[in-house]
This record gives sequence, C-alpha cells and structure tokens, in this order.
Amino acid sequence: MQPIDGISYSEEIADVYDAWFGDYLDSAPAVDRLASLATANGPGPVLELGIGTGRVSLPLAARGLEVHGVDASQAMIAQLRAKPGGADVPVTIGDFSEMPTEGAFALIFVVAGSFFELPSQEAQVRCFENVARRLRPGGMFAINGLVPDASPSVGDQDIRLIPSSDDRLILRFRRFDLVEQRYTSNYLVVEGGAARHLKVEFRYAWPSELDLMARLAGLRLQERSASWRGEPFTSSSTSHISIYQRPAA
Repeated sequence: MQPIDGISYSEEIADVYDAWFGDYLDSAPAVDRLASLATANGPGPVLELGIGTGRVSLPLAARGLEVHGVDASQAMIAQLRAKPGGADVPVTIGDFSEMPTEGAFALIFVVAGSFFELPSQEAQVRCFENVARRLRPGGMFAINGLVPDASPSVGDQDIRLIPSSDDRLILRFRRFDLVEQRYTSNYLVVEGGAARHLKVEFRYAWPSELDLMARLAGLRLQERSASWRGEPFTSSSTSHISIYQRPAA
C-alpha cells in the first residue's frame, strides 16, 4: 500500500527519522500525560494516529497499556518493529483520517504535528468525525501541534538553519499559501559528506478551527496547555496540547 498524499516523505527518511527529529518531541512528559489521560475514566486501550517509529507508543506499552497504532508508511512501521516490544503493538496500515481500525478506545492521540499532514480541511474534519466514532463514552482525543504564525512578518516564504548535531547541517526553505492555509517545507540535510532532500507538506489550522471541528464531531474541549508539561497556553505560545472529550452520556 502506498503512503497517503502529503506524507510520502516518511517512506524516504524512516531510517533516519529518530536521529533527525528525536529532539522535536520531548517524549517523557508526553508519555506521562498520555498515560494519565488513558486511565482518567478507567483503563482502556489507546490508539496513536501516525504511530511512526513508536517513540511515544512503545513507552506507553511498557507501562502496561494496551496500545494500537495507525500509519500509512510501511517503512516507518519496519523501524517500530525493529525496536524492543515493537512486534507486539498492533498496527493498521492506512490513512488515519479514515480510522481503519476496530474497537472503542479510552484515548486516541496524535503528536508532533502529524495531524496537519492530512492534506485538506475535509480530511481533518473527517478525522475528527471518525475519532469521535471510535472513542468510548468519556474517551479523550489529544492533539499536539504548533500554533501557526499569523504575523505580517511571515510573508510567503521563510528560510532558516535548523539546530542539529555538530556533524549535521539542516537547511529549511518553507513556502506559505496563506489562502489555502498550507505550507511546503523543503529540507536539505548534509551529514557525513552526503546530502539528502526532503519535502513535507502541511495543512495548518489554528486552535479555534480545531475546536470547531471537534464540536461538529460531538467532542468538547476539556483543556489546552502550551506543552505536555502543562504550562499555561497564552497568546505567546507557539505550540499547544488540546484535549477533547466525547460526552460520557
């Protein structure tokens, strides 16, 4: 099965994903918070959308939680399977906006901005609808994402160096489509005398738009923080953790 539109890059970089993006997500506080959410209304199975190499799901499974995953990339799942405990996590290959899995979950979550790899507003709305269908009463949906920069200084493009290790250089060129709420990032990564090119497309949405998607699906915002550690979400926050809940009755 081919990766869905907008996330085929994961097939290209599965072998270096953890090394390149390991610092992007502080997994320890994410695992702590998600484990708490998974047991808030009685223990139950949890589902990660875009499980990838298992940076979050494997530590959750190690805590005794029943963890499932959905991902479109066979190559990323091969990396998951190669890790201790990775062969024991059930994973469905497919488009996570369609929720191609069975069962009712106490917690469904998506981290590191992966939700915005869904290529359109329609796909994002469909994801919320299918999440609501798969949550058990009282279940939670947790989204981790960046807050889009709406300042006039953004313009239609941006170029910058990305902090990395001493022997790795990452240059990112990003072009914005402010009308369609999309951006395309081209990464040039130079390491060990070799260069690789990576193209990533996102369809971004502000927290208020996510809240509306949730309401349309019958979910309600329960809390929003600036990080997995629980810092308050303010007008200057650059990221957010949004927790939605399906009504218990």
